[in-house]
Amino acid sequence: MDRTVRFSSMHGSVLSALALSLESGRMEPTAFFMWEWIVGRLLFVKLEKYGGVLRHQPLVPPSLPSCSVPLSSLSISISNPSAPLHHAADESYSLSVSLAGLATLSAATPWGAIHGLESFSQLVWASESGLLVAAGIDITDRPLFPHRGLLLDTSRNFIPVEDILRTVRAMGYNKMNVLHWHITDSQSFPILLPSVPELAVKGSYGPKMQYSPEDVRRIVQYAMSYSVRVMPEIDAPGHTGSWAEAYPEIVTCANKFWAPAGKPALAADPGTGQLNPLIPETYDVVRAVFRDIADLFPEPFFHGGADEVNTACWEDDGSIAAFISGGGTHDELLRTFISKTHPFITADLNRTAVYWEDVVLGPAVKVPPSTIPKESTVLQTWNNGPNNTKILAAMGYRVIVSSWDFYYLDCGYGGWYGNDSQYDSLTPGGDGGSWCSPFKTWQRVYDYDITEGLTEEEAALVVGGEVAMWTAQVDGVVLDGRVWPRASAMAESMWSGNRGHDGKKRYAEATDRLNEWRWRMVGRGIGAEPIQPLWCAKHPSLWLGEWGSVSGCWNEFPTTNFSGKSLI
Repeated sequence: MDRTVRFSSMHGSVLSALALSLESGRMEPTAFFMWEWIVGRLLFVKLEKYGGVLRHQPLVPPSLPSCSVPLSSLSISISNPSAPLHHAADESYSLSVSLAGLATLSAATPWGAIHGLESFSQLVWASESGLLVAAGIDITDRPLFPHRGLLLDTSRNFIPVEDILRTVRAMGYNKMNVLHWHITDSQSFPILLPSVPELAVKGSYGPKMQYSPEDVRRIVQYAMSYSVRVMPEIDAPGHTGSWAEAYPEIVTCANKFWAPAGKPALAADPGTGQLNPLIPETYDVVRAVFRDIADLFPEPFFHGGADEVNTACWEDDGSIAAFISGGGTHDELLRTFISKTHPFITADLNRTAVYWEDVVLGPAVKVPPSTIPKESTVLQTWNNGPNNTKILAAMGYRVIVSSWDFYYLDCGYGGWYGNDSQYDSLTPGGDGGSWCSPFKTWQRVYDYDITEGLTEEEAALVVGGEVAMWTAQVDGVVLDGRVWPRASAMAESMWSGNRGHDGKKRYAEATDRLNEWRWRMVGRGIGAEPIQPLWCAKHPSLWLGEWGSVSGCWNEFPTTNFSGKSLI
């Protein structure tokens, strides 16, 4: 099959002729529809916006000679345009910008093509004479890790849809490909589900702080246009206090003070409540929730949480207290829950189950690994850095790395409990009440080697990493600056590594690159925080030393104005 899209007339000074050539075998009707939709999104999201996206003025403009021929065309070839967006999809691409004024982009899938278009956009900058693009360039590119994610919590504070969409767009700019949407927690249940609407009606912060099914579909489709998967997380059986507003009979220790004096805490943070694994009604509600989530999210990975299960909260319930008194264990309770819900996720919903590491490594409650088949399960680590990564990989599980000491972006902003006496201390230093202090700088994020200390076989099981934005002190107003550009540091290390060809960490040379990239993101409407005084970029030799030489030249874009034309 051979289809061509021609562009004439595009906003700004861009391409005089833009041809898209898609070559593939015969496609089924559903695949053809997907192809039509993806191509339209690929072109209009990535190209129609070039009038603004490409007009980047670098902090320090590259010093390159001018080519004799302006860039006249960009040809895009996608060999398998109906390839689905899922884990381990082929994201590779090849991009060439010749000295003769021709550019070509080839990829196996639309997802690789989208990354290639992003790279193309980063070769372009604005000057007084118009838009310029680096030429004499040949790039063959693919990511080191197939899972490069950002966890976004929307339970502790509600994040409006427009802010999620902007975050997804920034992820696409950074070639990150998984939005791990931590939708619910004990604080709120903000997603409106058709089968169990009362969970959101009663468990959200209000009708204006809910995600409708239409909102979810909009986010998922928008993310797909940026080559970003959306992995939902419904955390259970812990972190479910918000469920009690609609279904109090299935939740233990709900709506109680989380740290009673002289007794064990009922939760890791304010907001108590856990599902009761002993009663059948629990599983009726859980199955309804999981089924609705699977209907809304096409993503093959389904995150079931299972972290920080609290024994005192369970024992606060009479039926569970009797079960424990009769010789039952907390581990058996968790195993009961996982044994009933894991097969539902994997067999009934045809998903790969993802859980936090606690499910097999929990200090208080865990299940034997035999309970959770490795073939259908991925575990996400967040404690003890490389140590827990190695333990999980040695067990044979695929692993997502989110070690809090490196990747938790909420750390270091102080505590949020109102009655914490440690705030009274006048001792210099301290953590300000933040359990995971200090603040995770972009350098610390960038330098983390997520396969450190692993054998070759264990390292092969590490599918990638995620930075985490827990939102106890974050909402849409401050979201951009809390995430970017620190998430960009992880994005580069997950895509191309954090070491140079000599094997040495390259965070020093990454500084000027990240500084320039942050400037470009701001120009694209992302409120990323600065990493240096502007003086540094203007006086590089005074703080970094002399710049290396750059070879090649730049092509000039024609000055004709163009706008996109739909698929024919």
